[in-house]
Amino acid sequence: MTPSPVKRETGIWFQLDTNRINSRQKLPYVNQLETWFDNGVIELTLSEPSMRESEQGNDSVRRHKAYRYMAWATYGDTPHEQQQMKEIEGILFPGGTQSTNQKGDVEVVFNAFKYPAILVTNDGGSKSQPGGILGKRQSLMEWSRSIRIMTDREAVSHVTYSIRRRDERARTYHEVFGHSLPDWVGQDEPAV
Repeated sequence: MTPSPVKRETGIWFQLDTNRINSRQKLPYVNQLETWFDNGVIELTLSEPSMRESEQGNDSVRRHKAYRYMAWATYGDTPHEQQQMKEIEGILFPGGTQSTNQKGDVEVVFNAFKYPAILVTNDGGSKSQPGGILGKRQSLMEWSRSIRIMTDREAVSHVTYSIRRRDERARTYHEVFGHSLPDWVGQDEPAV
């Protein structure tokens, strides 16, 4: 039998917001994403502002955890990129940004847009916090279809679906073409 052409990696890239760095391992869905990252199923990255924010303060555990990931530099310097950032700001904060944290949110969203990654965040979108990134994700996706924003729970669901499709393809290649069934087939189902 020849090796299967199906690879373990799903090709899914996520960019974690600072609130999903999970330094204390108390976020079960992020724990699952990290397991998939460690096993080469997905990619986890950070944006430059998330890395900067993780370096603030005395939380050495969070800082060490953040250093596991590649951080994408924003480089939003061209007139076109500056205009895009202004448009994102207008969606997130119609009255303009009022704080460094709000400017950071604009940059985080722009960064995920520029380096097409799915942004995983817990910023807003609840009854107690209706705004924020999650609360504005529909408007952001209407502005550009290449912006994708998910909660960590939604991200796990998205990857689970991709894993099941990937495993089906590997089984089909095995049955139809006699390719070796990879040892990871059936091993990446989520624990949560």
